[in-house]
Amino acid sequence: MEKVQKQIIFLAAVFFFLAASSAQAASLYFSPSSGSYAVGGAFSVALKANSEGKAINAAEGTLTFNPAELAVVSLSKNGSIFNLWTTEPTFSNSEGNVVFGGGTPKNFTGTAGTIVTVTFKAKTSALAQVNFSSGSILAADGKGTNILTSLGDAQFSLGGAVPTIPESTTLSVISGAPSAPQISSPTHPDPNEWYAKKDAKFIWPAPADVTGARLLVGKIPRAIPTVAYAPAINEKEIKDIGDGVWYFHVQLRNAKGWGEISHFRFQIDTQPPEPFAIKFIDGKETQNPRPTVIFDTTDSLSGIDYYKIKIGEGDFFVTSPEIVKSNPYTLPLQAPGKRNILVQAFDKAGNYSVATEEFIISPLEPPKITEYPKELLSGGILVAKGATYPDSQVKIWLQKEKDDVKSFNVKSGQDGKFIFISDEKLKDGIYKIWAEVVNDRGAKSLPSEKIIIVIKRPVFFQIGSWAISLLAVIVPLVALVILLLFIIWYGWYKLSIFKKRLRKEVREAEASLHKAFDLLKDDILEQSKMLEKARNKRKLTEEEEKIAKQLKKHLDNSEKLVQKEIEDIEEEI
Repeated sequence: MEKVQKQIIFLAAVFFFLAASSAQAASLYFSPSSGSYAVGGAFSVALKANSEGKAINAAEGTLTFNPAELAVVSLSKNGSIFNLWTTEPTFSNSEGNVVFGGGTPKNFTGTAGTIVTVTFKAKTSALAQVNFSSGSILAADGKGTNILTSLGDAQFSLGGAVPTIPESTTLSVISGAPSAPQISSPTHPDPNEWYAKKDAKFIWPAPADVTGARLLVGKIPRAIPTVAYAPAINEKEIKDIGDGVWYFHVQLRNAKGWGEISHFRFQIDTQPPEPFAIKFIDGKETQNPRPTVIFDTTDSLSGIDYYKIKIGEGDFFVTSPEIVKSNPYTLPLQAPGKRNILVQAFDKAGNYSVATEEFIISPLEPPKITEYPKELLSGGILVAKGATYPDSQVKIWLQKEKDDVKSFNVKSGQDGKFIFISDEKLKDGIYKIWAEVVNDRGAKSLPSEKIIIVIKRPVFFQIGSWAISLLAVIVPLVALVILLLFIIWYGWYKLSIFKKRLRKEVREAEASLHKAFDLLKDDILEQSKMLEKARNKRKLTEEEEKIAKQLKKHLDNSEKLVQKEIEDIEEEI
């Protein structure tokens, strides 16, 4: 008996401590927060605010319920502490939520200020949970400080369902029962981070003596798990979870009983930040090379993490939401021209929204080079004068024909006039000179018109150069003529030697031919004599007579022909 009394005193002390500690900050809660109702019956629950002694003037929130267990019949603003509504109280029985946002110019201080009353209908036997998924209470301090630190929850027994209270709800832990398991998640590892994943997996160790497990997923931070598994499991995958802050609860059992409960927080945000536009303070076309833009946006759940910006063909660079929110954002220095800006707003879960815009940086008027020499002697100093904006930096560009471009900086005076004096003597050739201007903001002009300046040598050097150039043409030409004459003479010389040699060979051939022909002639004459002797002894046959006549005729013709051909050859050579 004494032991029971001590426990009661201890529980009362704990309850008093919790109540006292909760009274230090504003809260949203349900009234009533529990009750039993028949299936098909209706009951009302008031959403209330406790300001804890501080004046408040606004509050907003979202409550959630299981649409398979409950349905909202109506919402009532009667008796509300608010008469202005930033978000008209609405409900969705398909999504299972009620959303509201209101305020009052008169302020409110109290412990039970009704905001809106919700009438539910019980649809089935169940232990229905109703809780806030988000909320805020703003102090009437002129700053709109959110002083909300506590969101209540409620549980209603529908159709006679009775809450089951596991053994772990007792203050004393059963000796030998499993300790709270260490929950981890490969999909949502960090309880403080946001993830754009609607499927979650959880893992926890299950000692060999564990015979059962109880699990629960919900939005109550320290809920008691009710879904039992026997034998025990050591992992669970849950698909298609909605956005928001969730809690996964695990409790294990062995032969001694149910052990301590582990609670694992995980956060899901699959929606991108709110759409936004890029606005140029100075307009989309400006001479300001560092234009100022506004592209702030919000994310209702995880919040904006950072912005990524890309200008033209450049690389992305990152900026923080604090810089964008506190002040309009000034772009880096831009050269004249038309380009696009792309901004990506990322929330803390990695979702992002995109906005693009086109802008033009108009150039300044280019400088005018007003005085300059069109011609200049080699070795002279170039002096050029011009006019532009007052007290500005002028860049002078100087280029000789196809040589590299050289640049020089001068400054214009208060009257906008400037003067350029080359720091070295210029060699002969054709030069181009032009200019650009940059003001104190970094704005640039386009290049001015290119001016041609001819650098010449003195007359004496020009004549000498002309003579040298002429000689450079004549000398090779004379050498070429001499070479050609030598080739002709050499060819004629070789040809004459060849002809002499050929005449010699022809004469030798003629002599040899005469000699051979004489021998042939003697032989034919000898044959003819033999035929004559035969004629003296006998009468020659007709055939022999014919041969004798032909031998003589052919001999005469051959001698004439050979003589003619030899004469022709001699004429050719």
